[in-house]
Amino acid sequence: MFARKLKIESISADGNPQPCPIAWIDNFAMRNFTNDAVFDDTLPVADGLLEAGYRVPLDRLHSAMEDWFRRKSYLKPDERLRITDLQAERTDNIPRK
Repeated sequence: MFARKLKIESISADGNPQPCPIAWIDNFAMRNFTNDAVFDDTLPVADGLLEAGYRVPLDRLHSAMEDWFRRKSYLKPDERLRITDLQAERTDNIPRK
């Protein structure tokens, strides 16, 4: 069910990425666990790491998570969120013949 490994980072105004603390990710996941079924297939694993099923749309996850982090004041106004599918990143870096 949790086939995708997602890297969750906050990006500062100067472009420095930092892994989002697991407490932030867990807070989002637990809040959405009962309020939006599309995010039921998520599992916070560690700082900056979330596992998710393929039915979780990354664009929707990004906007909902960034909105939640801003409401909780986890992200400052000049910061943004970046979500990277680690499996897709590995696949994209495979040299093609």
